[in-house]
Amino acid sequence: MNIKELEKEYIQSLNQFYNTEESKSIFYLSATSILKVTQSELLIKKDRILTEKDSDDLTRVLDVLKTGKPVQQVLGETVFYGLPLKINEHVLIPRPETEELVDWVIKEIKEKKETILDIGTGSGCISIAIKKYLPALSVSALDISDEALKVASANAILNGTNIDFIEADILSYSSDKSYDVVVSNPPYIRQLEKADMHKNVIAYEPHSALFVSDDDPLIFYKTISDFAYTNLNPNGYLFFEINEFLWEETLQILIDKGFKNIELKKDMQGKDRMIMARTNP
Repeated sequence: MNIKELEKEYIQSLNQFYNTEESKSIFYLSATSILKVTQSELLIKKDRILTEKDSDDLTRVLDVLKTGKPVQQVLGETVFYGLPLKINEHVLIPRPETEELVDWVIKEIKEKKETILDIGTGSGCISIAIKKYLPALSVSALDISDEALKVASANAILNGTNIDFIEADILSYSSDKSYDVVVSNPPYIRQLEKADMHKNVIAYEPHSALFVSDDDPLIFYKTISDFAYTNLNPNGYLFFEINEFLWEETLQILIDKGFKNIELKKDMQGKDRMIMARTNP
């Protein structure tokens, strides 16, 4: 069997979960990981005959993918902002819009600030990427999950980044430490939005990192805004990834708390997905 034939088998086998383009992307992720080649090399060598071991390995991956398990969890790895990350069932799979948030943070703060706290770090993707590209920053990262912090710590080592990890529940956490930047991608999906989500997300990713109650869907934004307003230094930054359907309410929280220079930003799909706010000088 050659690469082209196996790609076709992936597309046909995964059509109950994904469209053709999604299935192709999953095949490329699987093949580049198993065959240890780049996607460019893969595309050039589609007629290459696979060894029996490579064919068996990719078929085993496909067998698990057919259960609906996300490819990143099947492979145990992903790439975020150009960096390799280990992934398992205890952490969210990093999304492209979170890469956009990281890019905004890096471009906005550059080397102007010294300390940053990532709240709800999960795999560590945000804090690790920022530290990697702004190495002079002192970076801390907080999460309630001990299992998530194990993954984040491993990812920090994998990427050669020194990060201070804190195990705590932000809803009850307090500290006298001050920061120049607070960034967070907290849980923000309401229960009522579950019906519109991909089945494999609901089945395989940690619900505590995804969902909030319909009664108080912005609880994390209120709490983190309070924490940031108290703990940010003058001219500090607060960055959020947000629920596109609740951007107005999230914006109002920041206005009511007294933040200044608030900026709403759309992601590449044109959705209102990020907010930046500043504290007084």
